[in-house]
Amino acid sequence: MKLYRNLTGAVVDNLHEIFEEGRYADKVIEKSLKQNSRWGARDRRFIAEVTYDIVRWFRLLQFLTDGKIDYWMITGAWFISQDISLPAWQEFEGLDPAHVKARLVRARTIRNVRESVPEWLDTLGANALGANWERELTALNKQAEVVLRVNTLKTDRTTLASQLAAAEVETSTDARFADALILARRQNVFLLPSFKEGLFEVQDAGSQLIAPFLDVQQGMRVIDACAGAGGKSLHLAALMHNKGRLLSLDVEQWKLDELKKRARRAGAGNIETRLIEGSKTIKRLEATADRVLLDVPCSGLGVLRRNPDAKWKLSADFIAEVQKTQQTILQDYSKMVRPGGKLVYSTCSILQDENETRIRNFLGTGAPFELEDQHTILPSEGFDGFYMARLVKK
Repeated sequence: MKLYRNLTGAVVDNLHEIFEEGRYADKVIEKSLKQNSRWGARDRRFIAEVTYDIVRWFRLLQFLTDGKIDYWMITGAWFISQDISLPAWQEFEGLDPAHVKARLVRARTIRNVRESVPEWLDTLGANALGANWERELTALNKQAEVVLRVNTLKTDRTTLASQLAAAEVETSTDARFADALILARRQNVFLLPSFKEGLFEVQDAGSQLIAPFLDVQQGMRVIDACAGAGGKSLHLAALMHNKGRLLSLDVEQWKLDELKKRARRAGAGNIETRLIEGSKTIKRLEATADRVLLDVPCSGLGVLRRNPDAKWKLSADFIAEVQKTQQTILQDYSKMVRPGGKLVYSTCSILQDENETRIRNFLGTGAPFELEDQHTILPSEGFDGFYMARLVKK
């Protein structure tokens, strides 16, 4: 592979913004590509994939450069680790490929370096998952698949797969996921006419199991209480065949505005959005819903392959605080479920303390619910990691 200074420099600039300015990797890369519209598809792919890969392996690459925080040196170490010859650029002076490769051999004997995670997170994961932690760490370091969810309000999986194939987008299916199409290679699907027509959404396969787990039926009154930009609300609308009422709540108005745009594109006509302005918003909805989805804030450990910069932004204190938030949401928002109705609590975490422990603690308070079913999807199963528990109100 021939390296170009301007493209490599763009990667280095991205790394500086991510690690020194604390910005999210996806936003940094998006801005970088927008500012340089002359770059072709191959150049854009190089910048995005190399940036993400260096973010993913940052601790390992620091180890290879003897702990230096020099983004040119770290980028050079990544090239060496990929057996890419370094050009004779001034920025790479002093970087010895033989030394880097020797350090790489040593790194393989230290798990938190080899798997490139903070030491505290490695300890936390090992305590939580035991012998399974290493397997999940390895899975979390793989590049995430691009998965589409077919919008069954407008089409079906076979028809959409044929349309995509005609547009040179090859996909495959997985029997575990009824509405999923998995891309054979990464492509910008947002420019496709089929996306603009609302025939699909981009949504990880594991995430696609949560809405069906809520067991919705046509004509029901359903609340998605932590809706965000609405990926699961859209899925619920499709499962309800646009019949019934789906109320999507969130504390951020901009997310609900985005959901409205997506709902129009998807033809999801039974969605109503409402901003949570305080406890009164929830109180007014007490005992009104047949189904409530609580896709709560969490550590995001199950989706590190998709958001590798998250592991450098996380802290033990944050995880402890988010567990308090989860418990509060469960306690307060569960009151919206009517007697005989059902509640699903879900996270994109693989930590028991954010999952089974939250449910056990909630039921232990005397809450009028019974656990009907729970399910964990692990990253080692091929997609993102999620937890979901379904409770029935007595």
